[in-house]
Amino acid sequence: MRVLGLRPLPVFERNAVSFRHQWWVLLSGVAEPIFYLLGMGLGLGGLVGEVELEGQLVSYPVFVAAGLMASSAMNGAIFESTFNFFFKMKEARCFDAMLYTSLRMRDVLVGEVAWSVARGGLYSAMFLVIALGFGTIESWWAVLSLPAAILIAIVFSSLGTYFTTFVRAWADFDLMQLAILPMFMCSTTFFPLSVYPGWAHPIVQATPLYNGVALIRDLHTGLVGWHDVGHVVYLLVMGVVFAWLTIRRMSNLFFA
Repeated sequence: MRVLGLRPLPVFERNAVSFRHQWWVLLSGVAEPIFYLLGMGLGLGGLVGEVELEGQLVSYPVFVAAGLMASSAMNGAIFESTFNFFFKMKEARCFDAMLYTSLRMRDVLVGEVAWSVARGGLYSAMFLVIALGFGTIESWWAVLSLPAAILIAIVFSSLGTYFTTFVRAWADFDLMQLAILPMFMCSTTFFPLSVYPGWAHPIVQATPLYNGVALIRDLHTGLVGWHDVGHVVYLLVMGVVFAWLTIRRMSNLFFA
C-alpha cells in the first residue's frame, strides 16, 4: 500500500464497498438514456429517418445512441464527483479522517476521481450493451467507445470535483445544472452541428461533451479519422488540467 500507485486504492475500495449496498442505483443511471433512446432515437427517428454525418447518411437512432453513451459517462461521473463528493467533504467529513492517516491529499483525490470514473464507465458499458441489442452500433470500432467513455468520465469527474470545491451549500448545485443541461441538449447529442447557426459552432465545439460525443459517434459508425485525435487530445488536456487545479484547490482548503 505504500507504493505510490496503490496509495489511492483504499479510497476507491471504501467507495466500492459503500456502493455495493446501493447497486440498484446503476439501474436508475442507465434508465434515463434508455428512455431517451426509445423516445428520441426510435420514436422521433421514425419521422426523421437519416441525418448527414461527415458526408454520409446514418440512421437517426444510431446518431442518437452515440450521443447518449457519451452523456451516460458524463452523468455518472458528474453525479459522483459533485453531490456525493460534497457530502463526503462537508457533511460526513470523510476527507478529514482520511488525511489523519498516511494518505495525502493527492491520494484522496485520485481515489475519488477514479471511483467517479468507474461509475461513469459502468453507466456507459451498460448502455453500450443495450445499444447493441437495439442494433444502433454499425462498426467494430465501437469496441473502443468504452475507453472513449472512460476518457469522458475522467474529464467530467475532474470538472465536477473542481466545481464542488467552491460549493458552500446544496443550493449552489443549481448553478451546475445551468451548465450541464444545456450541454446535454446542445452538444450534438440529438441534432447535428449543421442545424445550429454559424456563430454557435465554436461554442458547441468548445464543450467537452461535444468532443466526447463526436469521438464515440465516429467509433460507432466507423467514420474514424485523424480529426478524432484532436478530440482525444482535447479531452486528455482538459482532464489533466482540472485534476491538477482540484489538487491545488483542495490543498489550499485543507492546509492553508
